[in-house]
Amino acid sequence: MCFLILRLWLVMKIEKLMVKSVITLPVDASAYDAVKLLNKNKIGCLVVVYNREIVGILTERDLLERILEKCRNPKETGISEIMTKHVIVGKPDMELSEVTRLMFENKVKKLPIIDGNRLVGIVTLTDIARATSMDKKTIELIEKLSNMHVL
Repeated sequence: MCFLILRLWLVMKIEKLMVKSVITLPVDASAYDAVKLLNKNKIGCLVVVYNREIVGILTERDLLERILEKCRNPKETGISEIMTKHVIVGKPDMELSEVTRLMFENKVKKLPIIDGNRLVGIVTLTDIARATSMDKKTIELIEKLSNMHVL
């Protein structure tokens, strides 16, 4: 029974799982603006947009490695200097299994979902864990694994 439920989830379209209200930030914002927005919304990443198109993604890890570790002033550093510019994206009609494979192959934990060039959602490893897990311990394990970093 458990296997059947998991199999049904894996063929589910990602548009049913994705978060549709994506928090974005304009490309000309500062790292300080980004930190305030992340904290206010209690999230781990922001999609960076220009003319309503994705131009980057900014994660907590980007801020730690490119601001804090290098002792840069977040008020004087633009997010365009520290964001990840090559953004891996998914499509709303992709199956959960395809999305999961795409994320693991590209070592990304957050995947913006686009329809054409328009941002329509985002899915994270935590979203996937919550949707496919049968118990709290499995969710906690996947969340812990998603916080491990490859050297």
